Amino acid sequence: MTDDDLLIRALHDPGDPPVRPLPPEAAELLRKLAAPPRLAAHLRAVHDVAYQLADWLDGHHPRLRYDRRAVLFGAATHDVGKVVHTAELSGAGGRHEEAGRQLLLDHGVAPDLARFAATHASWSQLPTGAGVEDLVVAVADKVWKNKRVTDLENLLVARLAGASGRETWEEFMALDDILTRIGEGADARLEFQGAYPVVA
Repeated sequence: MTDDDLLIRALHDPGDPPVRPLPPEAAELLRKLAAPPRLAAHLRAVHDVAYQLADWLDGHHPRLRYDRRAVLFGAATHDVGKVVHTAELSGAGGRHEEAGRQLLLDHGVAPDLARFAATHASWSQLPTGAGVEDLVVAVADKVWKNKRVTDLENLLVARLAGASGRETWEEFMALDDILTRIGEGADARLEFQGAYPVVA
């Protein structure tokens, strides 16, 4: 099986339980870049979690103004820089962040969508007026494998409380509940990702 065959499979494998497909423009970009199959599977797992979070936001925070499409595209492309820095697919490193942002810009992606490749890991340095979208993508990138980051979640809770007018503790409890439920699917997502090699 060729690299391209494995990539196509990673992009279209329904998963068990199901893993949502990437937005078409993100999937097409990964094909153009000949992305490693492992990367495509990882992006699908994080995108699937971002989709669940967006559904939750729509249902529980109808007054929150945010760009759902940006969240989903950001989650679907946040690690695209690992096409260039493939060692970071299986090891630590942050070189993929700015490389990913630049790669997206070079392929005609608007700056407001390309930014997630850089901000998903630098959420603690977001400017005060940054949208909630960056925090949602960053949370999705953690909780897909059931990793909880208190400082990150507190930033999101503060934004949610500011939008809803509810008490911070109420927002904390609600967010904790959805993240706990999403986290319960981590083993299946890790298995889905692990079924695809970094290289064929």
